[in-house]
Amino acid sequence: MSDIKELNASNLKSALWETLNQVKEGTMQAGNADAVASQAREILRTVKVQLQVTQQSKRSVPADVIAFAEK
Repeated sequence: MSDIKELNASNLKSALWETLNQVKEGTMQAGNADAVASQAREILRTVKVQLQVTQQSKRSVPADVIAFAEK
């Protein structure tokens, strides 16, 4: 069973870097790495939309978005 880590920017960066290294080493197929990258893009797109909505509505940034970015 895999170790599920907290979703935050640092862990996302680490996962992407690890994926890139695995592709370079030949231990991961490029298609699998593309799926990981696609999921990462969706996560970042979601955070971006949350920030845009927050800015347009003049509300404070949600705590989960701050926690994602700070860790």
